[in-house]
Amino acid sequence: MLQFQAGECSDRPCPVETTLNIISGKWKGIILFRLLGGKKRFNELQKLMTKVTHRTLTLQLRELEKDGIVKRTVYAEVPPRVEYELTELGLSMTPIIKSIYDWGLNYQNNVIPSPSPAD
Repeated sequence: MLQFQAGECSDRPCPVETTLNIISGKWKGIILFRLLGGKKRFNELQKLMTKVTHRTLTLQLRELEKDGIVKRTVYAEVPPRVEYELTELGLSMTPIIKSIYDWGLNYQNNVIPSPSPAD
């Protein structure tokens, strides 16, 4: 079990709060998970995340870029090509994203009932 000092979060935000502020948002965790596989273009991400709107994906990517988690590269081509990838800081979140994935898989397998076959 992790142990923390009582006053550890008194002079600045708790580290858990800081982390959650960076990855909060319905789609940020999924964006990070998808970028673990390497660079992706915007449309690739949108195809992998079919329920996210264009606007929401744009906003979430901008926030991750602002926080130094995602790097956006624009290539001077016609038409312009834009790729997104995790920065070194973003890659350091790999164990966190993997743990979230593993926990979710365990939850799905052990808590959520499997759909019953159609009769």
